[in-house]
Amino acid sequence: MTRQTTSPLIVLGSGYTGRVLHRMGTSQGRTVHATSGNPLHNLADIPSEQRLRFDLEQPSTWLNIPVGADLIWCFPATPLEQVQAFAHMLNAPSRRIVVIGSTSAYDAPSQSTEYPPPWIDESAPLNLTKPRVQGEEYLRQHHGAIVLRVAGIYGPGRNPLEWIKSGRVGSSRKYVNLIHVEDLAAICLAAIEKGTPGEVYNVSDGTPRTWEDICRTAQTRWGIAATGSRKEDETGKRISTRKLVSDLQPRLQHSDLYANLQTLI
Repeated sequence: MTRQTTSPLIVLGSGYTGRVLHRMGTSQGRTVHATSGNPLHNLADIPSEQRLRFDLEQPSTWLNIPVGADLIWCFPATPLEQVQAFAHMLNAPSRRIVVIGSTSAYDAPSQSTEYPPPWIDESAPLNLTKPRVQGEEYLRQHHGAIVLRVAGIYGPGRNPLEWIKSGRVGSSRKYVNLIHVEDLAAICLAAIEKGTPGEVYNVSDGTPRTWEDICRTAQTRWGIAATGSRKEDETGKRISTRKLVSDLQPRLQHSDLYANLQTLI
């Protein structure tokens, strides 16, 4: 059920995704504040009344977060002790918290020979040795945070074709899951309004692809050649977004990866 609210929205961390969130939330008529440890320097392009100083490792800045505001947490939820202390200070049951996590939280079977790899949904085992996963799970279990386990983020300034050109990725049978930053921001806002507290949602464009397929298309359409093929043992993951689609019903504007890559050239 959609939650109607006039609560201010605080974007904790104003990096790549956070800035898109600020712009999109503002365009929807919400009061949105961006945060930074040094807002005067890092958020100079954002109106001063929409900037807040916040640093998880500086408790004196925690009081700058308005009472009753909704939060979208855009940076890794570490260190755990600081995450716990900050969340305890918030102590507001009516507050909505959305945490942007990563699909790397899921344990991938290291010796699996199954190919294509099995679909991974939100019930898959987590790697709880990762500090950020510990922080996300603490916020989810103890403070009702909605955790989004997000695939690889791309968009303006983060072009997979450039990753291929630079040799950062190569042609391999490894599966990759991607999401455009604007679709991710829209899903974050939908989670604030319609998500169920304490739930986890996988986030991608819903179409896992192999780097082999992406590199082949890059060569065919744009003449961009991979620097070499890679014989990776990893099969990658195929992330299921069935729960996301069922519960939040996002309308992806950038589901066609190759059409989007064309606009990024």
